[in-house]
Amino acid sequence: MAHWLMKSEPNVFGWEDLKQKGTAPWDDVRNYQARNNMKAMKKGEQVFFYHSNIGKEIVGIMEVVKEHYPDPLDERFVLVDMKCKKAFKTPVTLADIKSDPRLENIALIRQSRLSVMPITDEEWAILCDMGGI
Repeated sequence: MAHWLMKSEPNVFGWEDLKQKGTAPWDDVRNYQARNNMKAMKKGEQVFFYHSNIGKEIVGIMEVVKEHYPDPLDERFVLVDMKCKKAFKTPVTLADIKSDPRLENIALIRQSRLSVMPITDEEWAILCDMGGI
C-alpha cells in the first residue's frame, strides 16, 4: 500500500477539525498533480496530516475511507474521504524534516507547494518514528 502526505491550513481545516468530524471529504485541491495523486489513493491507505502555513508540521495520520469521486464544485477535480486515525505524540516540523539527511529527497522539500504527495515506505517509517508512533 502507498503512503501519502496531505496539507491543510489549520486555521481553515486542521487536525482538530478532522478529529471532531471523524470522517470528512478532502476538498479545495486545485492542482492537477495533487488531483492525480488523490486519484491514485486507495481505500485503507495511510496519510500524514500536515499543517501548512501555520505550524508547518505533521500532526497525525489519516486513512482513506472513500476513494476519489467528482468534486461537485468543479468536475475537473476530485474529493477523497479521510478518517482521523492517530495523532503524533510529537509533531514533526518542517525544520526537523529538513535537518534529517535521510529525508533530503522527500517530496515535501522537493515540491514544497504541492498539497498532496506520495511518501516512500522508508520516509513513512522515519517520520512515524520522529513523531513518536
